[in-house]
Amino acid sequence: MASSLTFHPMEQFTVSPLFGGHEVHWYTITNQTLWMAIGICCILLLLVIGARARALVPGRSQSAAEVFYSFVHNMVRDVTGEDALPYFPYVLTIFCFVFFANTLSLIPTSFAVTSHVAVTGLLAIIVFLSVTILGFVKNGAHFLELFWVKSAPWYVRPALAVIELISYFVRPVSHSIRLAGNMMAGHAVMEVFATFAALIVISPLVGVFVTPLSLAAITAMYALEVLVAVVQAYIFTILTCVYLKDALHPSH
Repeated sequence: MASSLTFHPMEQFTVSPLFGGHEVHWYTITNQTLWMAIGICCILLLLVIGARARALVPGRSQSAAEVFYSFVHNMVRDVTGEDALPYFPYVLTIFCFVFFANTLSLIPTSFAVTSHVAVTGLLAIIVFLSVTILGFVKNGAHFLELFWVKSAPWYVRPALAVIELISYFVRPVSHSIRLAGNMMAGHAVMEVFATFAALIVISPLVGVFVTPLSLAAITAMYALEVLVAVVQAYIFTILTCVYLKDALHPSH
């Protein structure tokens, strides 16, 4: 029975080719590629096709598109300011990609794209580089004032500048690991609960007690993961807005 209960909750995160073979190269079409493409298609269906009518009285698809649009637009305006609205399409794209990647991973047999640091890390690096370049383009050398805390006493400013500089370069690490870690942990826990739910088949005497508890735990965990999927998309996007605000207004 012990061998029957062997499970590997991390196997669900394995990137594998769709069309045979075992090696994965940069050009290989994988399960990860497939679900990223599905997520992009969902974005196009929602924001392009769903909102194409532009009716005064919107239908369901247009209403959903307007909810996404208004939510992110208000986030950019409230967190970053009116002068950041030209960059709203960029932030909306990030939010939609992370949102659909997170939520699509909740479909049984799907793939959790944002559970991989390779994906979230690339997103975080793109945000980091874009806001850093924008900061220098908009402010020139004054962008370095982001690391110089003028409100602090002069004798501690150099030490604070080093701390601020380190924390700035750590941003893409924390930005990416937070999202990937949350998505991976939740899916792994659900996989463990799902394995114990199968005890009713392997050992009916034990399973009659364990399986109902496992099913209840899976249901509760799934509901929590729905919340996590949405919240993590929100957190990733609002941190992008905060970094964008630092680029546009670097002075402490």
